[in-house]
Amino acid sequence: MILNHLNLAVSDVLQTQAFFEKYFGLQAVTKPNAALVVLRDDAGMVLTLSNFDRATEVTYPEHFHIGFIQESPAQVDALHQRLTADGFAIDPPRKFHGSWTFYLRTPGGILVEVLADM
Repeated sequence: MILNHLNLAVSDVLQTQAFFEKYFGLQAVTKPNAALVVLRDDAGMVLTLSNFDRATEVTYPEHFHIGFIQESPAQVDALHQRLTADGFAIDPPRKFHGSWTFYLRTPGGILVEVLADM
């Protein structure tokens, strides 16, 4: 069995789409609109972002998150620097659960972990 896709509800589909395209290299494979966009990465992972109910806020359980593995701690640091330079207020990377990692909340309300094995 292969996981086909993951759908995440977000408060702003287009803003969240732009975030994932800019910082994680995902690309839209459908024409985006305020209710739904389908994104894909180079490895074939499919992430859909939706807001069918036009919610202004989406709430997930406290520790729910998605993770993006980087090839090295240096790549984690570089992405952290890009994000902070663009105005994201996030804690610096740290050693945690055997990884070099940091967390941030995206536009649209998704908690994301960026990590590399140490």
